[in-house]
Amino acid sequence: MPRGQKSKLRAREKRRQARQARAKTQTQGLEGAEAIAAEEGELSFSAHPVLEGSPQNEPATETPSTSQEIPSSTSDTAGAASGADSNEGASKQDEESSESAKALESFRRDPLNKKVVLLVQFLLKKYQSKEPITKADMLRLVIKKYKLHFNEILRRASEHMELAFGIDLKEVDPMRHSYALVSKLDLTLDGMTNEENLPKTGLLMIVLGVIFMKGNCAPEEAIWEVMNMMGVYADKKHLIYGEPKKVITEDLVQLKYLEYRQVPDSDPPRYELLWGPRAHAETSKMKVLEFLAKIYDTVPSAFPVWYEEALRDEEERALARAAARARIAMTAHSRAMASSSSHTK
Repeated sequence: MPRGQKSKLRAREKRRQARQARAKTQTQGLEGAEAIAAEEGELSFSAHPVLEGSPQNEPATETPSTSQEIPSSTSDTAGAASGADSNEGASKQDEESSESAKALESFRRDPLNKKVVLLVQFLLKKYQSKEPITKADMLRLVIKKYKLHFNEILRRASEHMELAFGIDLKEVDPMRHSYALVSKLDLTLDGMTNEENLPKTGLLMIVLGVIFMKGNCAPEEAIWEVMNMMGVYADKKHLIYGEPKKVITEDLVQLKYLEYRQVPDSDPPRYELLWGPRAHAETSKMKVLEFLAKIYDTVPSAFPVWYEEALRDEEERALARAAARARIAMTAHSRAMASSSSHTK
């Protein structure tokens, strides 16, 4: 193999390992926060999903496929390993479990992390009640003696809100230090913002991402494979998401964010999901890809196949907007001409 190609491969492997380490740290942090929240008997939030085709699972970045299929993850080949490989894999899993336990214990010992969990709970309640959020209230009711660490606690809590629920925390008045929680979707109905349905925006963004990465039409089983990685199961009520099966296949379908249909000629019946008309209207492939990239602490271009498709989608949307503006301008001009003509007669 040419020396230059070897160097590229080594560099690519180092980048992959770095991305994997960042994603692992982020996962452990979210899992630790969830564990602390569960112990407190309060709301908890799920760690981010490990999507097939994510940077740590080595997507086909060098020779993008046009099929838009998600590249197989390393776990897909585990069943084909030999007995010796299985033992090695089990040993590796034990090591990873031990590392995770140590990371979780380290997370628990950090006093700031407990404040992060409490602040997330505080922000969720404020969002549910549509009450204003101020720095003064956060300091007085949550942060208390950790005032010097306010910025760091707020940063971590904001990250959790975004990754778990698809909600951004934005400072709307720098003078008064007031904040607002904004859904990453431009939701237009109250159905997604009341207390019961609050966290479903993040869940929806994940589902939209899976659909996008599966070629814009995902088998239902592919959705649940990712949901299971998040600790969300179709037949088990979730503390945050309620009844996940109902949320995904009924609630979000009725709100027209998702389309849920039977696969033609399937026996027994199988189902698949697509983006609904409101998803197309209120978000975009690029926004969803940016959301997923943020989860993995990378950039959208790290998913080259889907990034290219998202760019094409952005171009098509821009052309459609330009055409719509041109039609509006033409209509307004025609009406003005007609009005002028009527006045001169």
